[in-house]
Amino acid sequence: MTTPAPPVTEPDPSALTCPGDQVGPCAACQRKTHKYGRGGCPLCQWCMAPAREKWGPGVRYINTRS
Repeated sequence: MTTPAPPVTEPDPSALTCPGDQVGPCAACQRKTHKYGRGGCPLCQWCMAPAREKWGPGVRYINTRS
């Protein structure tokens, strides 16, 4: 059983461990998350979990910039 996600006013734990200029809103819920730079992801951990379940364990964010 997973714990429920905290309110979106609370940041994703990844946002607390990265530089402030790499913090941005989750693409789904707008929670602050480590979105930019190396190790960034457009989804917070609570929005990424259902995406992984839906798409399988191989889901990865691919940088579209060259």
